[in-house]
Amino acid sequence: MAKASIPVDLLNPGQIFACMGFLEAAEVLLGGVKAHFDWSKAQAEFVLHADGYKNPFKVVLEFLSQVEISELKPIGYVEGGAADGGDDEEKDATRSEPEDGDGSDDSPGKAQARIATPAFPAGEGDRNALPIQLVHDGRCLTVSHWADGSSRDAFKLYSGNRSAKRIATQMLQGVPAKPTRNQSNDGPRNNDGPRNKGLRQLWEEQKEALLKTPFDVVTPMGGSFNFDPRGAWTAIDAGYSPNTQKDGIAASPVVEILAAIGLEHTRPDQYETRKVRYAVWGKALPPMLARAVLAGADLKLPMRRFVFNLDLSGKNKVTTFAQEETRL
Repeated sequence: MAKASIPVDLLNPGQIFACMGFLEAAEVLLGGVKAHFDWSKAQAEFVLHADGYKNPFKVVLEFLSQVEISELKPIGYVEGGAADGGDDEEKDATRSEPEDGDGSDDSPGKAQARIATPAFPAGEGDRNALPIQLVHDGRCLTVSHWADGSSRDAFKLYSGNRSAKRIATQMLQGVPAKPTRNQSNDGPRNNDGPRNKGLRQLWEEQKEALLKTPFDVVTPMGGSFNFDPRGAWTAIDAGYSPNTQKDGIAASPVVEILAAIGLEHTRPDQYETRKVRYAVWGKALPPMLARAVLAGADLKLPMRRFVFNLDLSGKNKVTTFAQEETRL
């Protein structure tokens, strides 16, 4: 069994949810997974065990750097909500198609995802609420926690004319640079690289850093799922609107996409309006038990609990840094 660890900020809710994402993804890709948090040192760590001999963090990050992204649509789906519109910033973000495909619906990854498309109870009629699948080499991860139709809190923080597919494309494949004045939209892009980098570019350029400290590799991003408080802002706090000025806010695409994956089978406890609680655990647990502990279930093992507020940024909710909850 392989074992690896990464540093984690226990006060960053997005990083904790992203640890759950590593756990869930490694279970799909490798199997035999267990994980725990080690806070015995000054820098807390997330420790992950998985079957085989490969570093589970490397396996997950490499997979995410190569996936194709497909929307999941219910059987009989008819689009009736806001389509992928939005401002120029958002439209530009949708132009990035998987580099290993031609962008058509007949590419192998998309065909496979289409075959696997199930019916689901939520998201009907609104394209921006459609879940997604991340597909590569015959394996897939589903990202659909806000549309599972269960009694659990959807914990969907993003809003407006942004689809999960668009956001995930930004997180994973980056945002291409705009053409120069003398270039057409269909012509070659300038040589300055992408306007905003995604996990694919970071994996190519900073692989060692991602393997050592994946949550600390940040880059300007035009949009996100709003899980990483380092990229959260309100116009009052910032003094202006970064969206209006087309400014990217530095945050971690690794945190953003893996947090969305991590909430697939669990939720933090939103015990009051926009007040949220989560927990970390100190002994190795399989995914089924880890999901319960993150939501606050007391399994009589070493645990630490944290609370944070959801702030409002326009129509979006954004996470803030947490404080540890003390219990008498």
